[in-house]
Amino acid sequence: MELKNFKAMDPNILYSFINARLRVSSPSLESFCEDQDIDMTELLEHMMAHGFCYNEELHQFR
Repeated sequence: MELKNFKAMDPNILYSFINARLRVSSPSLESFCEDQDIDMTELLEHMMAHGFCYNEELHQFR
């Protein structure tokens, strides 16, 4: 699944997808964003606008 148009995705599906990928194959949010070729700041702002905050300690959005 490509995330270049992540802003058009349902935020709940995006939340679930990102957390699964972070858990399984990405050592950091930064590396996840690099792998997906998306801007980390834009992703964080988009997720926050939908009520999801990244918890670095837990390595997931909550």
